[in-house]
Amino acid sequence: AYPSHQYPAKTKQAAAIMHMIMNNLDPEVAQFPHELVTYGGNGQVLSNWAQDQMLVMNSGHPQGLYPAFPDSPRLVISNGLVIPNYSSHQDYERMFALGVSMYGQMTAGSYSYIGPQGIVHGTTITVMNASRRRTGTSVMAGKVFVSSGLGGMSGAQAKAAVICGCIGVIAEVNKEALEKRHKQGWVTIVSTSLEDCIDKIREYKKNGEAVSIGFHGNIITLWEGLAEFYEKTGELLVEFGSDQTSLHCPFNGGYYPVQLTFEESQKIMVEKPDRFKALVQESLRRHVAAINKLAEQGMYFWDYGNAFLLEAGRAGADIFKECSNSRYKYPSYVQDIMGDIFSLGFGPFRWVCTSGNPADLEKTDEIAKTVLLNAIGEGVPENIQQQYEDNIKWIGEASKHKMVVGSQARILYSDLKGRRAIALAFNDAIKTGKIEGPIAITRDHHDVSGTDSPFRETSNIYDGSCFCADMAIQNVIGDSFRGATWVSIHNGGGVGWGEVINGGFGIVLDGTPEADEHAASMLMWDVLNGVSRRSWTGNSNAEATVKLAMKDIHNLE
Repeated sequence: AYPSHQYPAKTKQAAAIMHMIMNNLDPEVAQFPHELVTYGGNGQVLSNWAQDQMLVMNSGHPQGLYPAFPDSPRLVISNGLVIPNYSSHQDYERMFALGVSMYGQMTAGSYSYIGPQGIVHGTTITVMNASRRRTGTSVMAGKVFVSSGLGGMSGAQAKAAVICGCIGVIAEVNKEALEKRHKQGWVTIVSTSLEDCIDKIREYKKNGEAVSIGFHGNIITLWEGLAEFYEKTGELLVEFGSDQTSLHCPFNGGYYPVQLTFEESQKIMVEKPDRFKALVQESLRRHVAAINKLAEQGMYFWDYGNAFLLEAGRAGADIFKECSNSRYKYPSYVQDIMGDIFSLGFGPFRWVCTSGNPADLEKTDEIAKTVLLNAIGEGVPENIQQQYEDNIKWIGEASKHKMVVGSQARILYSDLKGRRAIALAFNDAIKTGKIEGPIAITRDHHDVSGTDSPFRETSNIYDGSCFCADMAIQNVIGDSFRGATWVSIHNGGGVGWGEVINGGFGIVLDGTPEADEHAASMLMWDVLNGVSRRSWTGNSNAEATVKLAMKDIHNLE
């Protein structure tokens, strides 16, 4: 992506949007840039290359440019929205083939993806809080976290494990993807056999060394090997486990069966799709069986929102609790780990320095740290202070580990108070010339208000409304008239087409008083919409957050 001032645009906002689109298609960022896919195997930015002007975007196609008021969004995006009865996987395949719809994932189709940094941060926070929940501390020396996938999103797991201070063991069937992450330094060492991998795990556990091991092989081979090792020796080698295969598209390359090599799978999924589906489902049953054996001995496993539980259940795996065909043995990570953090209003707040100048990013890092430190100094509840401290630490780790891929971007988790204060401080720095160019503020759709997803973001809502999509729709509508520069709403993302409705925004800070007003108003709604919904369901964290907000914000009732 070029610095925003180099784009032939009439406004700074339009130039910033162009910068974001180009960053989402940067070969260093995108998974398949020539196919317009940013991440997740099929998460597209646009439907095709034949576009030059846009304001209203319908599933990757420009509908037209329309006159609007100065405070209106410059860009409105919808992706994959269909009549509910026509939202099956088969419907998607047909509509995608016709070119009338597309799968925008979450941040790909809203031009807000910032490379793997976002998921590195999210995984770091998740694993850290999982450790707190399970062991009472975030100190993870000598602990082992096992998962799968080193692709566009899942590739973050290895780096996150090292930042958390534990031993990350990540299986990957695609040698090219594994070598790419190793070359980038995200995977510390590569293991090509099960015996070698187990030997390395034992060595690093003994030394308490933070390291990431990339296992070249199928995740089922690894899980079954760990379970067999326990049965033979009584030694439990893994404390934490999850999965990040792309099970939102299980039969089109998102999940590779253990019975086939990677190359065989690519051939058979095309030539014999029914056989491939049967092998995938058999593999899922074996996958779950191995996890069950280790979980019975004390390993803590969670679903990472990739539809693992959903597809395992559909495959007939032993994934449900006794006397139930709807309650899973294992929690979604939102249910068990991140849900309470969302209910405090914390979520993935991110920004892009559209000048392209690394010095601007360094300055924003310092501004954000100062804002959070000042908030702690003013006094906040202990559970909020803990999250601020985690994210202050993250900013330093992100710089140390060179997290920037593509544009000069950063992510952290913050609540309403932190997000508004950081945005206003950024805008002031642009106004005074401390920062060279505009900053685009955005977030992952995976947030407190942005997504209705019963198997992920809203899985800890227990009043029956987890299957309702009002929150995500209300969120994008509210953001659109409170100052957002662009808004988007998607069907699909993370857990798959037809399983989730999610939305996002972008707001460009350009140093003007209007940008201050827009940021303060829009961020208030973008956070409190979801907190309020969670409060209505009886979540105590959300109730406390709403009460605090009502003290701070005039006319909030």
